[in-house]
Amino acid sequence: MKKTVFIDGQHGTTGLKIHERLKNRDDIQIIEIPVEKKKNKVEKKNYLNEADIVFLCLPDDAARESVSMINNDSVCVIDASTAHRISENWVYGLPELNKKQRELIISSSRICVPGCHATGFILLLYPLISEGIVDKGYPISSYSISGFSGGGKSMITDYQINNLGEDLKNPRPYSLKLNHKHIPEMQKIPGLLFPPIFSPTVANFYNGEIITVPLFSRCLCKAATAKEISLLYQKYYSDEQFINVMPYPSDKFLKDGFLTITDCNNTNRLEIFVFGDDDRVLTTARFDNLGKGSSGAAIQNMNLKIGVEENKGLNVIAAAGKMAQGKSIQQPQHKSPAEL
Repeated sequence: MKKTVFIDGQHGTTGLKIHERLKNRDDIQIIEIPVEKKKNKVEKKNYLNEADIVFLCLPDDAARESVSMINNDSVCVIDASTAHRISENWVYGLPELNKKQRELIISSSRICVPGCHATGFILLLYPLISEGIVDKGYPISSYSISGFSGGGKSMITDYQINNLGEDLKNPRPYSLKLNHKHIPEMQKIPGLLFPPIFSPTVANFYNGEIITVPLFSRCLCKAATAKEISLLYQKYYSDEQFINVMPYPSDKFLKDGFLTITDCNNTNRLEIFVFGDDDRVLTTARFDNLGKGSSGAAIQNMNLKIGVEENKGLNVIAAAGKMAQGKSIQQPQHKSPAEL
């Protein structure tokens, strides 16, 4: 029997991507509220309570309002907003986090999709903390660069106009007040004692992301070289089909000395690279901010919840990952740069 799915916020970037990936599945029936009724709260409440799965692709306040309207205990909510990522009684929807996370996701009816930056950051840091390499009090810093699709309708329009201004041609750091909205989950999920310094940058390409966490081996709980950290990642994620740890040294995956940002685009794959030497280490994750960073992750959680193959409807193959190991997926609501 088909599972019914309602996408609340179906015209945003994540909502459209979810719809695109589900529309041809034979086990899913998407129910859509007519455009002329989407602001009618009575109608919307009916849709929210009739579906087996509700995806929330909304601003935070709107997501909270939609959850408050659901009184059917059998409805599973998968929230792609920031509203519930550190809330009690919500499960963090990152299946690869640890050995228990999938069971928590399967048994929950309230699942929050991680933020795109947080996804890469946590997958890099969590194993190092759980294995006693990095202390929870370590002064963590991180930086990322991602495509402009995460910035919403207004930013996409700005970048896609014909006469692109000089300011948009250049990479643009933002959230320089250190107030990025992903920081609370970046601190809570790995168990950090203090918020990390996180410096994101948006650049002139549509989608794709790289995030890096630098470390000094001499400051770790257990001194570990770049090679040893790479081996730790390989062991930790050895059974994960969506996580590909590139063999050390990762330099051989560079193109003329550069790490290409978009090689995981249109997949639900995340690749981990480790650069550095015996003392200075760069841990880096590459993925699609619209794939493993949002809609792909949302569908991966849904697949777990409804008991089908975890990769159903998701592209596992990434170009660089295939080369390395033979392994290896329209217009959004407006967001300010601080919400990227």
